[in-house]
Amino acid sequence: MLQLSAAVASITLVLVLDVEGLLGLGPAIVLAAGALAALPAGRSMDRLGRVPVLALGFVTGAAGCGLAALGSAVESAPLVLLGLTGVGAASGVALLARTAAGDMYPPERRARGVALVLFGAVFGAILGPAVFSPVLAGRDLDGDALAPLWLAAGAFMVVGMALVLAVRPDPRRIAALLAHDQHDDAAPAAPLGELLRRPGVVPALLAAQASFAVMVAVMTLTGAVVVDHHGHAGHNVFPIIGAHVVGMYALVIVVGDAIDRIGRTPSLAGGLLIMAVSVISLLWIESVPATGVALFGLGLGWNFSFVAATAELADRTRASERGRLLGFNDLLSGGTGAALALLGGVALDVIGVGALALGGAALVVAPAVWILRRARPAAVTR
Repeated sequence: MLQLSAAVASITLVLVLDVEGLLGLGPAIVLAAGALAALPAGRSMDRLGRVPVLALGFVTGAAGCGLAALGSAVESAPLVLLGLTGVGAASGVALLARTAAGDMYPPERRARGVALVLFGAVFGAILGPAVFSPVLAGRDLDGDALAPLWLAAGAFMVVGMALVLAVRPDPRRIAALLAHDQHDDAAPAAPLGELLRRPGVVPALLAAQASFAVMVAVMTLTGAVVVDHHGHAGHNVFPIIGAHVVGMYALVIVVGDAIDRIGRTPSLAGGLLIMAVSVISLLWIESVPATGVALFGLGLGWNFSFVAATAELADRTRASERGRLLGFNDLLSGGTGAALALLGGVALDVIGVGALALGGAALVVAPAVWILRRARPAAVTR
């Protein structure tokens, strides 16, 4: 569903509204809905457990895909808007599966644990082009062509819900056992303000916000650049986004081990710098393969920064606090990503690819430099 949303959310809304300047509105709605859902979902995970909240997220995603399909078929903007809102909320909740990953591993192996859980997305990267590209091949990008894509994504959400409901025990329980605290559920969580003052939290939040916001903004808009600005066939957007998702997740287990070895801070900054090189390359490339390589690098850089940030934030929290802090992180990241997608769509329409490439590179280089300059050791909270 994430891959489809990245590829056609912008196109779906533009086709319904028939306003080219709103290219970034669809992704912005998806990202904003995910951001707004993340904090309450994280708090609910800390109270109710990880499984029921994640399952509800998948139900919301299935419903959102159904509404997006219906809205595309009948060219109804309100239905498409509601559908994209549901899709975004589901994405925001599903991303918090990494909270469960943080629950199941001790600090010295936590980055690898997060990586193992995120590795599941590789199968989405494979299934996306395999399912969506044949459905769209040879067809014009109109509402009738997009509706089956959204229905297929809804079916994936139903499968995801079933898999989540099969998880036993709830990962939050595993975290309590690993901490040797049978009463962890009853322990009061620290206020968010106290969590933000813990060493290492702010740099991790900054890296996560910068990496996620730039990644999603560039990912959602680059497909439109290739298809519309460079004259390629519409179905080419799926291999490009697929290459990006492979970059995000295919090497994630290797990346997780590397982060545990070299440390959180070098991984945070190094990932951001890899992203900068990938984004700036969009100034010179136009072909589908070259764009796929650039987005692969963008995903790989995000992989380093985001996994390191997740591991760092999980290190600084107990099980009863973890969902809250990661949800707050996602609120910031998704909100910034939504703003960048919306502004980037306008800049892309008015200025061109240069605005996307230069702006994105600057937004990841600046925090990387700040993080490296402020690096300092910090104690770990189990």
